[in-house]
Amino acid sequence: MRDHLYKDASLKIFSLRSNEPLAAKIAEEVGVELGKISISHFADGEIKVNIEESIRGDNVYIVQSTSYPVNNNLVELLITIDALKRASAKTINVVIPYYGYARQDRKANSREPITAKLVANMITVAGATRVLALDLHAAQIQGFFDIPLDHLVGAPLLANYFIEHGLDKDNIVVVSPDHGGVTRARKLAEFLKSPIAIIDKRRPKDNVAEVMSIIGEVEGKTCVLIDDMIDTAGTITLGAEALLEKGAKEVYACCTHAVFSGPAIERLENSQIKKVVVTDSILLDESKQMDKLEVVSVAQLMAEAIIRIHENRSVSPLFNEKFTIIE
Repeated sequence: MRDHLYKDASLKIFSLRSNEPLAAKIAEEVGVELGKISISHFADGEIKVNIEESIRGDNVYIVQSTSYPVNNNLVELLITIDALKRASAKTINVVIPYYGYARQDRKANSREPITAKLVANMITVAGATRVLALDLHAAQIQGFFDIPLDHLVGAPLLANYFIEHGLDKDNIVVVSPDHGGVTRARKLAEFLKSPIAIIDKRRPKDNVAEVMSIIGEVEGKTCVLIDDMIDTAGTITLGAEALLEKGAKEVYACCTHAVFSGPAIERLENSQIKKVVVTDSILLDESKQMDKLEVVSVAQLMAEAIIRIHENRSVSPLFNEKFTIIE
């Protein structure tokens, strides 16, 4: 955390309502106060936004996860971008710790929309000049934007948690819950210097997964399941059961985005997963807390990225296990 104010007063950070605690931490890490903004509703539910300070000629960063309620948070973001544009901000940088609609990134069936692309279009047309995102569900979403996008990864933070909490490095295997997550699992495995395994499963319908087999050696190992998000927790808990049936010593689960919809908390609590390690990209209310949950903050990572973007420096060092601490 910076112990003094950031030297350039043209850098301003505003928080919308999806994750105000994270935005406050980011601003504190950067060394600025959160900008003054008011958000209210008309009687019919329409959102009204007012920027309560001058931002003319400033480089503005808006922090907003498009998590539940997804549509409200998305529209709130779009309206705020428009307000900033009309208030003559020099640049409008959208910081999206969690990008909603990311799973609709392709046409899986006939006559389906590609909603992740539609959302990218809306953010761009509204007036954003840059996007800073964290662990997009699909890497190709970067190409959906016609403006610069910096894509941060959560694997270094998750790896640091396991290293700092003394897991036996010689006995760990990182497990991908499906073939699509192999790249993510390999990234975490590089940091932990461990092998990987893959759960081969098929999904008969949305939010329903069926485990088929396990590729890799897990017997007697401490398994770390990693995914970009945990939604209903069906995939991750079913995967943990399969690993234990194959002789795994114990199972940890980790993800960047704790969506935790529907029966997720009950499933995780009743599972044999030892710890569930997530980041604070999504704000978790009291109903989504549990004893086995561990939360790692992305505030310092995103604050450092904001500083580097503002100063026209490279963001790529942040992809490493240990990134430069803000001074």
